[in-house]
Amino acid sequence: MKNIKDYNLEELKREFIEMGEKPFRAEQVFKWIFESNVTKFNDMTNISVELRNKLKQNYTLCIYKILKKQEANDGTKKYLFDVLDGNAIETVLMKYHHGYSICVSSQIGCKMGCKFCASTGIQFVRNLTAGEIVEQLLAVEREEKIKISNVVFMGIGEPLDNYDNVVNAIRIINNQKGINIGARHISISTSGLVPNIYKLADENIQCTLSISLHAVTDEKRSSMMPINNVYNIEELLKACKDYIEKTNRRISFEYALAKNNNDNIEDAKKLVKLLKGMICHVNLIPINNIENGIYIKSSNESIITFRDYLNSHGIVATIRRELGSDIDAACGQLRRKNLIS
Repeated sequence: MKNIKDYNLEELKREFIEMGEKPFRAEQVFKWIFESNVTKFNDMTNISVELRNKLKQNYTLCIYKILKKQEANDGTKKYLFDVLDGNAIETVLMKYHHGYSICVSSQIGCKMGCKFCASTGIQFVRNLTAGEIVEQLLAVEREEKIKISNVVFMGIGEPLDNYDNVVNAIRIINNQKGINIGARHISISTSGLVPNIYKLADENIQCTLSISLHAVTDEKRSSMMPINNVYNIEELLKACKDYIEKTNRRISFEYALAKNNNDNIEDAKKLVKLLKGMICHVNLIPINNIENGIYIKSSNESIITFRDYLNSHGIVATIRRELGSDIDAACGQLRRKNLIS
């Protein structure tokens, strides 16, 4: 059966017309699914029993089962979800002063092969559908009885490698008649799939784009991120400038600091030169330890020195708060532990 959560509102209206139903019924169902977060079609009390039965015969609500839940000392929670086909994904909930943020996965496995990311060790299986992406958010809200205010596409997988489903998931999350999270509270992280950065700029979504940069020379970046062999730094930054010009949105550059690799003042100087004049922010990430990882986290002194150099030379830079590292829920640590056998 089809997953009804895969449809944005306009698509769902077309589905209902094909079933001989009025479009406003689709809007009612959309609200039940994404605003009320129901788990059964029978809970949709303002539609007829006949329509409820029709929905049960043709669609599933894709309700995830939590296989494992962990809570870090800082309150960060990580969920291992059964995606209902024998595979599993990880999702992370973080609490900030401004509310709850969720880090969602977009693929089962990842093709990118970034050397500092635990997801590199996961064989790519398939893309998640839009509904499977959105269900991560809904499942966490049901479990914790909360409302999430921010969504980051930084979990397992490369979001722009699953472009259509990710964009559709954003449209569902953003819709005012459903989950209603503003586009400016949604962030997409990419390792640098240049053609799809250009496509995203034309979507007029107004979400935040985060670029995993992590190095300032092609040689160093290619050693950390194989995607740089396909789209080098010059091509990547050209696409970023196009995104800024078309959306008037600031880009966030992610930069994971590894000891004796990319954390010295010479790297900081080159980074200033690369980003000068761009509407951007640099998010410095103390690189996290991963199983069989080859990089070591920079010292606190080196991280602060790097940040201060950028700020003093006109590049806004902050150090990302480390959340969930004690349960392998921090940046780069997701890898679907304890998978379904």
